[in-house]
Amino acid sequence: MTQRQTCYIGVGANLNHPVQQAQVAIDALKKLTNSRFIAASPLYCSKPLGPTDQPDYINAVVAIETAMDPEGLLNALQSIEQQQGRQRKDERWGPRTLDLDILLFGNQTIHTPRLTIPHYHMGEREFVLYPLADIAAELVLPDGTPLQTLLSQCPRNGLHQLEHSA
Repeated sequence: MTQRQTCYIGVGANLNHPVQQAQVAIDALKKLTNSRFIAASPLYCSKPLGPTDQPDYINAVVAIETAMDPEGLLNALQSIEQQQGRQRKDERWGPRTLDLDILLFGNQTIHTPRLTIPHYHMGEREFVLYPLADIAAELVLPDGTPLQTLLSQCPRNGLHQLEHSA
């Protein structure tokens, strides 16, 4: 029996009704096989990272407990993205219907061709840190850094919580 791990998943969308895309994705995460939903942050609106000629993003963070391995979870997340119309393109940080990222997988540090956990630059991204703090304020990252330390060094850059979020 695989040991269950607490995982944090970043949710982002800025195309095709992004609030709805985020909410549908959160509902899909609640139904993942061999997993238990723990919590979802409120929805946030953030400025796009990278090309600025695209709509603002809707972001959230979801916590689950899962018996899947990291690659299995990645496959499940990519399946949800595809079901919601995600088209994988070469443009880095470009617009997308849905982006689901494994931010943390238990206390593991993983570097494979498909996965980098903790997620690349998550410690500098307001649209990850603030929603993550809503559901795991006392979290300590695998390298021993408290989430609160990262938050204290991360400006909001216009990030704001949606009034009527989930």
